[in-house]
Amino acid sequence: MARLKDLYKSKIVPELTKEFSYKNPMAVPQMTKVVISMGVGRATQDKKFIELAKKDLMMITGQMPLVCKAKKSVSNFKVREGVETGLKVTVRGVRMYEFMDRLISLAIPRVRDFRGLNSQSFDGRGNYSMGLGEQSVFPEINPVKVEFQQGMNITFVTTAQSDDEARKLLQLFGMPFKGLTAVNEEKA
Repeated sequence: MARLKDLYKSKIVPELTKEFSYKNPMAVPQMTKVVISMGVGRATQDKKFIELAKKDLMMITGQMPLVCKAKKSVSNFKVREGVETGLKVTVRGVRMYEFMDRLISLAIPRVRDFRGLNSQSFDGRGNYSMGLGEQSVFPEINPVKVEFQQGMNITFVTTAQSDDEARKLLQLFGMPFKGLTAVNEEKA
């Protein structure tokens, strides 16, 4: 079993039940999926950029990315309808917990000048989005072989009914939010 899934069952569920006084254990918020997406604007000039980004995203997530095509033509951005401009991957289940574990414990600490994640980036329905400026913070990517830096958006989808519930859930998983004390530091 994934480490974070075990942590969720053993520590996070009782903590959330105590704090938000849920009557039913099924009412406790949980992670549904994580969506990782990359907008590859350079792919409009050269197809190799989408292939390189696809290879990196596949190494990071362990799944084949879905190639997204432009829905409209925009002349200012030199984009035509139907041109491949992005990638996305949705991870669920064990892969989701393993990805979250690698992101929280390995990738985020490797970000330069990191001062914490924005604790206000929730959508009002319990989902959290964040961005990374480069793919080389993940240990699966060899920084020497990276031909171009590519950022990515990561969205955590939860069953939480409010942002406060989702914030507490992600904080208990170990997300280093800016301005909030870490759970591990409170217990030490």
